[in-house]
Amino acid sequence: MTEDLFGNILEEKSLQNQVAHSASSSRVAPKMQPLAERLRPQKLDDVVGQQHLLGPGQPLRVAFEEARPHSMILWGPPGTGKTTLARLMAKAFDLPFIAISAVLSGVKEIREAVDAAELTMKSTGRSTIVFVDEVHRFSKSQQDAFLPHVESGLFIFIGATTENPSFEVNSALLSRSSVYVLESLKPEDFKLLLPRAIAVEAPDLVFTKEAQDILINLADGDARRFLNAVELACHVATDENLKVVDEDLLRKSLPSTLRRFDKGGENFYDLISALHKSVRGSDPDAALYWMTRMIVGGCDPLYICRRMIRMATEDIGLADPRALEIAINATSAFERLGSPEGELAIANAIVYLSVAPKSNSIEVAYNAVKSFVKKDQSRPVPLYLRNAPTKLMSKLGYSHGYRYAHDEPDAFAAGEVYLPEGIENMRWYSPRPRGMEIKIAEKLEKLKALNMQAWEKGVGRKNDRKH
Repeated sequence: MTEDLFGNILEEKSLQNQVAHSASSSRVAPKMQPLAERLRPQKLDDVVGQQHLLGPGQPLRVAFEEARPHSMILWGPPGTGKTTLARLMAKAFDLPFIAISAVLSGVKEIREAVDAAELTMKSTGRSTIVFVDEVHRFSKSQQDAFLPHVESGLFIFIGATTENPSFEVNSALLSRSSVYVLESLKPEDFKLLLPRAIAVEAPDLVFTKEAQDILINLADGDARRFLNAVELACHVATDENLKVVDEDLLRKSLPSTLRRFDKGGENFYDLISALHKSVRGSDPDAALYWMTRMIVGGCDPLYICRRMIRMATEDIGLADPRALEIAINATSAFERLGSPEGELAIANAIVYLSVAPKSNSIEVAYNAVKSFVKKDQSRPVPLYLRNAPTKLMSKLGYSHGYRYAHDEPDAFAAGEVYLPEGIENMRWYSPRPRGMEIKIAEKLEKLKALNMQAWEKGVGRKNDRKH
């Protein structure tokens, strides 16, 4: 098994060396390969984009020039060159290369990679570059399996992910790797890429400016998506004996394609962040825009519903208690109606949340109390606040002296204290002067005054915590 895998790895590497990935190559790659694969760069200077990493004096460029292979996490959207950079590093440093897909692989494939790398180390004394695509799909325990081999130098680990590695990659593995953030390609990057693609796929074709703009917009920053669209357009034009690819041909030949929306990737969190912040910022138009971007992009509307419930509690709270009710009702309406009719209920709720008064006082209070409780001692519950379901507990003083609020004037036991001894004066909740919390603040001030009057008269628990 190990020898077969090692042989396959060498065979794959040999095949890669035979295939021309660049338009500048003098050899013609087999047409059976996708254009994106045929154009995969063979050297660092062929890479389009990522100049913040590969430009003169930039970190990855320096690592290549100084022959310093090292473990790294390549974090970025699809089609930005993560796999290409990993393969270029193996080629530049003449190191064995093993690629593992976290979607298709498991512990078995990791063990086989270890076996192959150990065989290489014994025979050549060289480390093996192990490239894990979509590393965030591996469980924490699977990621742990790489650690000892990274530490021993058997592996040079390169992980590719579309998700934030701070959340999706083990901290131990993350601490042993450099993190490089790759960016979506810009329009000027695609304008460099297009002539290379045409030269390889259909040298006699001409793309109009309008056609180029459509392709760039369709790509949405993804080089692979761009090249797939160019390849399809070239095939259609060739089949129809056309010499020019224009707007009409593209709209006829390219399938209707949604803008990129990675339901589990970084772009997903960017969009939901923009939606949440637009609601918090009381901008209904922006909130509707981001909501629509998500739905049109394929997001499950129920995810937006769950986020609305969070917005209602986190950003509006008691300033408008109806916000939570409206968010829940919109969720229920969508569950009954489905798409597209139910999406209007979500839009209604999004606009309501956007224009509602905002208050995060409950979140601030809750976090403050949680922080206090974690640092404070475990204070005992006062006896008069304890339940006394048995005679023994009653004999021990449980519930003795408790004042039943409903028996007091206005259902308020003036002067009573409900916090443990020693922290009677702690206050965490501070209503904001907005919406319903204005009334809440007035009520709390009134109750505070009643407590003060009771304490001045010697009434209430604050005067005698011994009972």
